[in-house]
Amino acid sequence: MQQTANAPASVTEAETKTTIGSYIKANMREYGLLLALIVVMVSFQIMTDGILMKPLNITNLVLQNSYIVIMAIGMLLVIVAGHIDLSVGSVVGFIGALAAVLIVSWEIPVFISVVICLLAGIAIGAMQGYWVAYHKIPAFIVTLAGMLVFRGLTLALLQGQSIGPFPKSFQKLSSGFIPDLTGMEGTHGLTLLLGGAISLYLVYANLRNRRAQLRIADAEEPLSVFILQNGLILFAINYFTMLMAGYRGLPNVLIVMAILIAVYSFFTSRTTMGRRIYALGGNEKAARLSGVNTQKLTFLAFANMGFLAALAGLVFAARLNSASPKAGVAFELDVIAAVFIGGASMSGGVGTVVGAVIGAFLMGVMNNGMSIMSVGIDYQQVIKGLVLLAAVIFDVYNKKKAG
Repeated sequence: MQQTANAPASVTEAETKTTIGSYIKANMREYGLLLALIVVMVSFQIMTDGILMKPLNITNLVLQNSYIVIMAIGMLLVIVAGHIDLSVGSVVGFIGALAAVLIVSWEIPVFISVVICLLAGIAIGAMQGYWVAYHKIPAFIVTLAGMLVFRGLTLALLQGQSIGPFPKSFQKLSSGFIPDLTGMEGTHGLTLLLGGAISLYLVYANLRNRRAQLRIADAEEPLSVFILQNGLILFAINYFTMLMAGYRGLPNVLIVMAILIAVYSFFTSRTTMGRRIYALGGNEKAARLSGVNTQKLTFLAFANMGFLAALAGLVFAARLNSASPKAGVAFELDVIAAVFIGGASMSGGVGTVVGAVIGAFLMGVMNNGMSIMSVGIDYQQVIKGLVLLAAVIFDVYNKKKAG
């Protein structure tokens, strides 16, 4: 009787383990990437004797990778749509040069100059997207031409010299911090409050979504995975904001990045147009036969990339406090690497905004950690190249296994 009574419990336990294992296996891209970031951070924290996770270094890490993260979000949509953009680094340099000429040389107000620069970025992206979408010229060729054109225009605008410094109001775009309205001594109280509020809201939103799923069918993820995932969200966000509160609080550019991540995550996962971009990258012919305006989506993906590249150019110029002829050189390689490391597929149709952001920070942590350890730039490039190759091999392996 005892064996009979215990049998259902054993079966249930086995089914639960199978469910958890199959769920993690099905989401190996996301969980594997997050695990890789944690392992890399812990490793460098140990190897740098705790320097990596100091508040000042964490702040520098965010500022140094802000423009890469911003461009990675736009590049994700381009790659998901089945294309590539090699011009983003040159666009960053060109927009920074344009901002310097407008603000420093011509003394046009900062706000008007920023709007002009963003509109110029949209126009650049739209121009390139027009040739790709409506004339079927390969994006690789169009954006390679754009890379050369805008690198040349940057040199022409700056006449081979750096222009600066920028006014304080413009510098705050990258180097400014949110004010502390709490008046707490020794720590940035508003940062702590924001961290707590954001983490609680995310957990509440996840719980609400899970309840909505349970009303219709079984939840996608097992309860144990759900609890662990939300526990990590609470810990990670509050620990991060606690570190930031120990220095000067949250940088302005981090708020900008958080808004972009939230908006584009919602766009890609919850809107019809976002889902159609994935359909476009998965199978363009099938999407077109289903009534999707594939030309318009491709055009908009490149216009959006131009906008975000312009924003990144402004952030980068504000951080340097000048516009340099060499600004943005090879940025496109870091951005594309971040998206592929973040789980996007080379053939399009696969990838997430959060994955691209994690990929960008994974590259940033590696760069920062190796710099602290005084690893030469030559070996840094070798290691980054091997990591990118490993990510692509992982993608190809998963596709073969799924096929």
